[in-house]
Amino acid sequence: MITLYTFAAGFGQFSYSPFCTKAAWLLNLSNVEWQRTDLSDPRKMPLGKLPAIGIPDGTIIPDSDNIRDYLEKQGHDFDVGVSARDKAASRAFIRMAEEHIYFHQVQDRWGDDANWAVIKQEYFGFLPFLIRGMVTRGLRKSLMGMLHKMGIGRMTVEQRLARIEPDLQAIATQIGDRSFLFGDTPTAADASLGAILGGIIAAPVPTPLSRRVSRDPVLSAYVARCAAAMD
Repeated sequence: MITLYTFAAGFGQFSYSPFCTKAAWLLNLSNVEWQRTDLSDPRKMPLGKLPAIGIPDGTIIPDSDNIRDYLEKQGHDFDVGVSARDKAASRAFIRMAEEHIYFHQVQDRWGDDANWAVIKQEYFGFLPFLIRGMVTRGLRKSLMGMLHKMGIGRMTVEQRLARIEPDLQAIATQIGDRSFLFGDTPTAADASLGAILGGIIAAPVPTPLSRRVSRDPVLSAYVARCAAAMD
């Protein structure tokens, strides 16, 4: 049986990490038998990150893209009936979500003081009190420094909303009157985008971005369909 190593569930999501949720959804779409093991410290995992899966031969495969690759090599096709052109679009949507939209969620959770107060306890409450403050301050400073270098951390809330708005409109346009991005059956792209948009909606303290997505009738309904189809 496959073991999914994941961050814990929280804020109504399978995991605090949308990439862990994505991995779980890919496993479910594959119809393989699997179990979850929650970890709070991923440093001993390959690449030092989660998600990762342990497969029956004892190998641990890290990263949601690598997990997808493994499952596809076992014979599962996540894009049945999707044209070559739409597969190209699928890859672009996944990259847009994972390399841009996701970091706006990170900024919301780690950069917004009201959300950070909740996140600090939820993510790191397992740490002894005497060292928790020192560890969390260091992690937050490092992550905020990365986002500053990327440019997202330098923007005002209004500037970030303006930057992400075309992405959200592109997703809504692609969905249109369909259930999912490329038809009425969830694909690999839906496992990614549904998880990331769901994570944005699930902000512990509502933000302008979380309200933007949750109040969008197309996007919010899409997120709910993804969860219903793949959870």
